[in-house]
Amino acid sequence: MPIQHILVPLDFSPYAEHTLAYAIDLAQMLQARLTLLHVIHLTPLVMGDMLATSLEAYLQAVETEAEQQLHAARERVQQAGLRCDTLIVQGVPFQTIVNTAGDRDVDLIVMGTHGRTGLTHVLMGSVAEKVVRLAPCSVLVTRGSTETSTA
Repeated sequence: MPIQHILVPLDFSPYAEHTLAYAIDLAQMLQARLTLLHVIHLTPLVMGDMLATSLEAYLQAVETEAEQQLHAARERVQQAGLRCDTLIVQGVPFQTIVNTAGDRDVDLIVMGTHGRTGLTHVLMGSVAEKVVRLAPCSVLVTRGSTETSTA
């Protein structure tokens, strides 16, 4: 089955820069279009500590920052001669990625991993691991390059 539509979840970390570059190169080879996705994840602890007005202001600031970063990423994609759309969604990252892939008829998800270890990994697991298990399409997980990796 040809790959025509690639979903690229971005968290704007240095790893995400590497993943975006990889996805652009792959999409150029395949002449596929990209959907760039950013998931705003509010944990219950963050929401519980904020009043409704401060939560609304916080969400607006986070969404504005995400829009600016996705706009810059979309420009990179378009400069590479590719079609691209962007999406910002509030939700649980792995669920949102999986649901978006299904809803938008995505052929491939290209995403990075941070390689969580220790207690954080045991308690939360890896978003990439969950997406690999639950996605309705193939998933390509990139590792950060040695220049962006701190581990």
